[in-house]
Amino acid sequence: MADASEAELPRALLVDDEREVADAYALRLRGLCEIETVYDGESALETVEESSIDVVLLDRHMPGLSGDEVLEELTERGFEGRVIMVTAIDPGFDVLDMPFDDYLCKPLEREHLRAAVTQQCRVLGYELLGEYFSLESKRSVLEAELPASEREDSEEYQRLQERSAELAGRIGRLLEDPSTLFEQFSGVQREGR
Repeated sequence: MADASEAELPRALLVDDEREVADAYALRLRGLCEIETVYDGESALETVEESSIDVVLLDRHMPGLSGDEVLEELTERGFEGRVIMVTAIDPGFDVLDMPFDDYLCKPLEREHLRAAVTQQCRVLGYELLGEYFSLESKRSVLEAELPASEREDSEEYQRLQERSAELAGRIGRLLEDPSTLFEQFSGVQREGR
């Protein structure tokens, strides 16, 4: 992933009210992902709403909206990404009910931070791959069974194609070489009657 251009990298959002800590962690992720840094919960929610974020690195203890509240709001909004809590709060049994994907305690070594982000990107890529294959299967069946004019007139078919293209692009930046997986899927023949 490190050799990819910035447009091809996964997109991460780092949220921490301690500017020096946030900026230091952002530097540690340089080259691994396209990183945006915000310093409060409200800005985090705005950024997720406006951008396609793959991984949120979220501090728990912040003034205003806490990381726990941001996490809850992301869940309610149906955030389609992964969340890593990056915090100085030692975990307790309360974490059992929290919908995060990983929990890292500060301070963090560069390698541990990068490994956690890489792992969550890979997990998300494979999750999205399942949805992509499902959509592509439906698209292939419709192409085999229906004339092009009928498909072109269908808003549902157009939405399916748009979502499939969006997923393919996102998977392309999350997984190191998804082209082999895409080729394996396209090798399944779906002929019309």
